[in-house]
Amino acid sequence: MSTHRPLQPASPWVEVASTPEDWDAADPELLKNMLSQLILIRGFEEYVLELAGQGLIHGPAHSSIGQEGGAVGSVLALRSADSVNGSHRGHHQFLAKALHHVAPTGIDPGEEFSGEIRTVLLRSLAEICGLSRGFCRGRGGSMHLQWREAGAIGTNAIVGGGVPLAAGYAWANRHSGSDAVAVTYFGDGAINIGSTLETMNLASAWKLPLCFFIENNRYAVSTNVEESTGEPRLSARGLGFNIASWKVDGMDVLATHLAMREACAYMRAGNGPAIVEADVYRYFHQNGAFPGSAFGYRGKDEEKAYRDRDPIGQLSGHLERRKILDAGVVEKAIGRVKTTMAELGDMLLEPVPGGKPGKRRIKPGEWPDPDFADVGVRGDLSEFGDLAFVDRDTFTGATTESKFVESIAAVLNRRMETDPSVVVMGEDIHRLNGGTNGATRGLSERFPGRTLGTPISENAFTGLGGGMALDGRYKPIVEFMYADFMWVAADQLFNQVGKARHMFGGDNDVPLVLRTKVAMGTGYGSQHSMDPAGVFATQPGWRIVAPSTSFDYVGLMNTALTCKDPVVVLEHVDLYNRKSEAPAEDFDYHLPVGKAALRHSGAAVTVISYLAMTGFCLEAITEGGYDADLIDLRWLDRASLDWDTIETSVRKTNRVVIAEQGAAGTSYGGWLADEIQRRLFDWLDHPVERVTGGEAAPSISKVLERAAIAQTDEIAAKLAEVTEA
Repeated sequence: MSTHRPLQPASPWVEVASTPEDWDAADPELLKNMLSQLILIRGFEEYVLELAGQGLIHGPAHSSIGQEGGAVGSVLALRSADSVNGSHRGHHQFLAKALHHVAPTGIDPGEEFSGEIRTVLLRSLAEICGLSRGFCRGRGGSMHLQWREAGAIGTNAIVGGGVPLAAGYAWANRHSGSDAVAVTYFGDGAINIGSTLETMNLASAWKLPLCFFIENNRYAVSTNVEESTGEPRLSARGLGFNIASWKVDGMDVLATHLAMREACAYMRAGNGPAIVEADVYRYFHQNGAFPGSAFGYRGKDEEKAYRDRDPIGQLSGHLERRKILDAGVVEKAIGRVKTTMAELGDMLLEPVPGGKPGKRRIKPGEWPDPDFADVGVRGDLSEFGDLAFVDRDTFTGATTESKFVESIAAVLNRRMETDPSVVVMGEDIHRLNGGTNGATRGLSERFPGRTLGTPISENAFTGLGGGMALDGRYKPIVEFMYADFMWVAADQLFNQVGKARHMFGGDNDVPLVLRTKVAMGTGYGSQHSMDPAGVFATQPGWRIVAPSTSFDYVGLMNTALTCKDPVVVLEHVDLYNRKSEAPAEDFDYHLPVGKAALRHSGAAVTVISYLAMTGFCLEAITEGGYDADLIDLRWLDRASLDWDTIETSVRKTNRVVIAEQGAAGTSYGGWLADEIQRRLFDWLDHPVERVTGGEAAPSISKVLERAAIAQTDEIAAKLAEVTEA
């Protein structure tokens, strides 16, 4: 007969409830501040719904009316140095943090609101309306609210999307010696998202001071929590990751505050992450001013039961019972909020000229300038200042022959040696004598605290790197073992890191470098081979570097690490063991942004390529004796492409061949050919031709893999076709 021994979780899981004694012992100033925050947020939200009903909010208005207790109770346990981010339903979290920042000693409900408080409300309202005086200059709207000075690092429209980013701030706090914590707010939907669970695991493994604050409002849009999970007590997730967890009634603002104080003390003491689950309730539907019962997925009795426990009503009752405030003061405070919101609205709105009485519109002068639409997609490169760039023809240092992968390791070692803010992370990079290819050789021995071997969780560690970059104290280098893995982390790469600067107003630096390799020709098959250049080129915000020589790799990596934009540095496995000219001692030079290299000169055709394909092109040109210019792009993104070199060549040759190994469907050359034909049509005597891989991804079979990719033979055939035309 087998034996059964009950197992106990390694971390505590408790439910916190306030007692009459807690209410009696609570500081009157704290309770008054709580009331002020609750009624300010409630009044703000009600006014937003009023504007939405008048058609003055472009886009959704996800109100948090009913859920204010969770945000206020938790935020008042924080400091300005602590950071918070949240979900698409994040007005209350953002406002609580911003108000606490401008009024750290509290807000008296019996007094007029200060200019700082009015400014927070005005700028928040303007942002939700999409106006230029908003915190994100109108780009964020209701779902993307950020005020970095207050520690409000950005709400997020992707369910669970902001959770990994908060981990980056938590990592920076811990490793800088600060006792600041990060709090990521999300709901019952995001608790089942992979990025959330990946981040819980990573935060626990690395003991990050990160609070996962779950606002369990019981519904996603209309699907209730019991339908979504077999364990509706969502804080139970913490047990599986050894995370200390608290559960609390979020309609009770004091109980929430007490639980959050305990969680913060736990995190500040260096014990790692915490989970706080607050049971709250949104009074209205997913979007707009109608209750959920109007759509049939919940009943009026359920809604009434929660309204009867309204956080403002509960708190007001205790304030009156303790004779801290009387009902008249509370009513006057609520009226003052309504008046204040109307006054602030009048600053943004005006009657519609010639319209019906009461019909309003946004004042024309409040809208952003349409010319601002693309400003801040990426930075202006001012970080390079007077930095002296060099290229091979102006480099004065000694050179030697070196393997490509050895140059990768050398420049990474040099940068980590000279810049303590550089952090390298990825799967297995700290073992195997430099990862699976040797590119990180020596780093873990010399810089163990900044060489981070990660769990297999691309969403989590990519987002963590993004959060570190946005925080600004560290420069993360994130390694993807294979480029195909970007699809696993596509939300973090493209919705988060790539869009962060622009989405939040254009001023957020995002100094992140992503290293990844193209592995065509290695026999690793369909899911470990792809060239991601074409996909990255269609995504806003990213710069793309594609070195083909050891010398270029060093200079381009240095430039990428200086850049304040996210940069993906592509590497090709075919190059790793190939020797080429490299610096012997000087690993500090920078190659210029947006400068291609001319690898061969001719007059009959322009061949454009990058990475290992450049070598195949050169081989085809020299062996076939073709009179060709060969341009090695080096920079592939739209903003950094070297149009001067391309145009000079095309004006001379009047013919173009774009050569790459990537599959036809994700081809980089597709959009580049379109750009060339539109920009340089008058100098073309022949359609732009392309050499690409096939439609299918490479297979394991050596024969089928070779058939799926392009190399010297395919380039030679295309050159013969073009030059004979």
